[in-house]
Amino acid sequence: MANELKKTLSPFQLWAIIVGMVISGMYFGWNNAMTFTSPVGFIIAILIVTVFYGAFMFSYAELSTAMPKADASGEFAARTMGRVGGFFAGFSCVIEFLFATPAIAISIGAYVNFIVPTIPVTVAALVFYGIFVVVNCLGVKTAAIIETVVTIVAIIGLIIFAGATAGHVQPVKIFGGNIYKGGFTGIFNAIPFAIWFYLGAEGGAMSAEECKNPKRDIPKGFIIAMATLMVLALVTFVCTAGVLDNKTLGVTNSPIPDTLDVIFGKGNILSKFMSFIGLFGLVASLHGLTIGYSRQVFAMSRANYLPKFLSKVNSKGAPVAAIIFPSIIGMLFVLLNNTATIIVISCFGTIVLHALSMIAFFILRKKEPDMERPYKVSIALPVIALLLNVIFLVTTIYSNLSTISWVVLAFILAFVYYIVYSKLTASRHLEESQEEAI
Repeated sequence: MANELKKTLSPFQLWAIIVGMVISGMYFGWNNAMTFTSPVGFIIAILIVTVFYGAFMFSYAELSTAMPKADASGEFAARTMGRVGGFFAGFSCVIEFLFATPAIAISIGAYVNFIVPTIPVTVAALVFYGIFVVVNCLGVKTAAIIETVVTIVAIIGLIIFAGATAGHVQPVKIFGGNIYKGGFTGIFNAIPFAIWFYLGAEGGAMSAEECKNPKRDIPKGFIIAMATLMVLALVTFVCTAGVLDNKTLGVTNSPIPDTLDVIFGKGNILSKFMSFIGLFGLVASLHGLTIGYSRQVFAMSRANYLPKFLSKVNSKGAPVAAIIFPSIIGMLFVLLNNTATIIVISCFGTIVLHALSMIAFFILRKKEPDMERPYKVSIALPVIALLLNVIFLVTTIYSNLSTISWVVLAFILAFVYYIVYSKLTASRHLEESQEEAI
């Protein structure tokens, strides 16, 4: 059918998509937190966010196995809070994934520029973005194979980096100096950048509809992926913050090559090699997040939140229009060339999405206690996830009020769109019903 996705994914490929969506967070972005806080302050932020994501992803796995749909949170929210809830969950997800993508594309441009200084950052970013828009149009099977390869290469790169730097880590750089830098406010400011280590992990649920056996494959993919990400986040932080000075770490777009430059001298072969490997990590996330937001747009169109042409698929089962049109918006934000601001916008969408998902979890447990749940978690986990998410919401708004005000405006405009579009489609459906009756 024209609006059905193909079931081709294995648990290993789901793991690759989840880790691939997130792994760029190890290569850049998180380090901007050092502008606001000390390494010790950031460790606190990381621990809080890690606890949250662990609790959230296990809870999310219960929802995803019970309702394996491409719209994931949109489906969960619509079933429990009506169409308005479904729309806002879907819109939040689009904000999260769509804004993360240009931030990653910009960093790809920075890594390419590090290797070949004559290539402008923005040009490289747009070219790589365009390439993987085309790749996504070739179908999820092809996309998943590519995602698996680049994700494995990116993980190998982090292992090589850890091996090269572990002996040079100086604990005093992490635990010495002004460990109270920024105080509690600094830790609050660091929260979005700690989230960046895991942002996008829930996107694996958007591939649930394309899993061969979602009720078995989703828990496996989620659990192994989260364990992988937690280890990678810890290793990356220690091996950079323990070598590079705090000030430089807070502003660079290529923390891993810069760390190697400190150890082996500027322009060394290993730095160049890791810049090349780093591209695989960034490409994995660029590619994976494009899969994520295109499936969300596809699902919102299929659910009559967005125009119908966005839920058409080609012969390979790829929702081409849902891939291309949002990507144009993403490319426009590449021109902004401000990763810190884009990361905050993406994180706000993430936080709203998580809140709606956990609220849906509790409502579904109460309203449909007998619903088949192949994977079920302790109620303590979603409670922890929701409480921490409320803290993230307050701290992110408090620390980034000027940026968040624009995002709130976007949500208001989206609500206006929803009201207008709902009335137009309702009127059209009524006219079609009357014509059929005649």
